[in-house]
Amino acid sequence: MKKFLAVVLALVMAAGFCTFSANGAARPAAAADDITIGVSIWSSTDTLGSQVKRLLDVAAAALGVRIMYVDQAHISEQVTASVETLIAAGADGIIICNSSSAEMRSVINNANQNKVYVAQFFRVINERDNPNEYALANSSPYYAGAVHEDEVANGANLARILCEKGNRKIALQGWEAGDATFLGRWEGYRKGVEEWNAANPNDQAVLLEPQYGGTTSDTGRATAEAIIAANPDIDALIVAGGGGDPLVGAIAAIDGLGLTGKIAVASTDFLPDLAEQLARGAIAVESGGHYADPLFAFMMVYNAIKGNYEVPTDSFYRILFPYIYVASVEDYAGYDKYFVESLPYTSEELVKMSGYSFEELSAAAAALSIEDVAGRRGN
Repeated sequence: MKKFLAVVLALVMAAGFCTFSANGAARPAAAADDITIGVSIWSSTDTLGSQVKRLLDVAAAALGVRIMYVDQAHISEQVTASVETLIAAGADGIIICNSSSAEMRSVINNANQNKVYVAQFFRVINERDNPNEYALANSSPYYAGAVHEDEVANGANLARILCEKGNRKIALQGWEAGDATFLGRWEGYRKGVEEWNAANPNDQAVLLEPQYGGTTSDTGRATAEAIIAANPDIDALIVAGGGGDPLVGAIAAIDGLGLTGKIAVASTDFLPDLAEQLARGAIAVESGGHYADPLFAFMMVYNAIKGNYEVPTDSFYRILFPYIYVASVEDYAGYDKYFVESLPYTSEELVKMSGYSFEELSAAAAALSIEDVAGRRGN
């Protein structure tokens, strides 16, 4: 009965919100107060997801846009179903953090069929590994684009920092086999270790094959415990990501085994208590600070709906977002001030940003840093 009522509600919402015509005509530009943007996300409540939601909610309020979320746990069937749910509920545009690039075929086809703009965040379709999906994205008038990081460089930097800190046997914990972002990071970890070994032939480092720990703290802890049991001589563990909760579980596993400070932990996804974890040696180095990434995908979709960004049919918009790296309490202090205690953008700045050209928006993303926010705050 509950499922039936949910379907009815979705259909009623769709009837009230959808503005495209049945004859295939392009959707007319919408007024800001008549825009609904959906967010398909692995979790809107875990460590990283809640930070994403916090900023997007402020942006939506500043622009007078309705926003709705569907959590899909990076489960492939739920990822594709989330887009159908958001479309049925009346979304004019969708931003999505999918799992594999292959899922984007269904996502883009749904966007095309229903004339709903879509953009990825924390993700981009890999042209080499997924040429068909990449071609579909290029040709779609409703695939606005992607906001993502250079995950290979990110992985290489983390591996290099671990090697420089003296770590030589590095275990790796992923979250989902085949995940597009994990594959990029893994390539980077290998690259970082290979570069270290090439430069230090008499002081070699080893990167173990990844084990996968899902996206919860419980599975993250169990996976870290299993890795350590099978490899008791590791001196470092990279927890590749997965939203932050797997890292929480891995830290708990290391604490429980009395190995805090003996196993250096590197990760991507800032925790809310990162300063404390750095101070006690539970984390050696972390990259992250990128919860603003989805904001730029949101702005791309918002401007596409408004008719301000014409979506090309031979390419798509693409923003490369910078990571912040911290390896000490001192490194973290500025991040805490400008990204945790407050948001990196005020409501007034978000309204101004919504009027940027794509080139201006891309430049703002590339500039985002602790120093950037401090400068805008006059500090």
